[in-house]
Amino acid sequence: QVQVVESGGGLVQPGGSLRLSCAASGSFFSLYPMNWYRQAPGKQRELVASITSAGTRNYADSVKGRFTISRDNAKNTAYLQMSSLKPEDTAVYYCKTNRGPREYWGQGTQVTVSS
Repeated sequence: QVQVVESGGGLVQPGGSLRLSCAASGSFFSLYPMNWYRQAPGKQRELVASITSAGTRNYADSVKGRFTISRDNAKNTAYLQMSSLKPEDTAVYYCKTNRGPREYWGQGTQVTVSS
């Protein structure tokens, strides 16, 4: 069983920055990809960023150049550094990992971008 816990969300003004953290329990953290998703009210959940075990990063077009995903395998933690935030980035942000075919999701953390 893997527990995934996100933190770091909050209210930020447009143009501001936030860093989200995702801690995953258990072994073999370094062997699996970490993914950040978000879901805005009335919209489908979408993949924002992912990082493989080798450190390869991918981003949604809407966040390229503004968000950076990283991981610290020694801490079993992944991060999402968000900069130049826009009101349309407002959403609940979720972290996901997997162990084989089984997916593990966190409970989400709210990010609100508003003046």
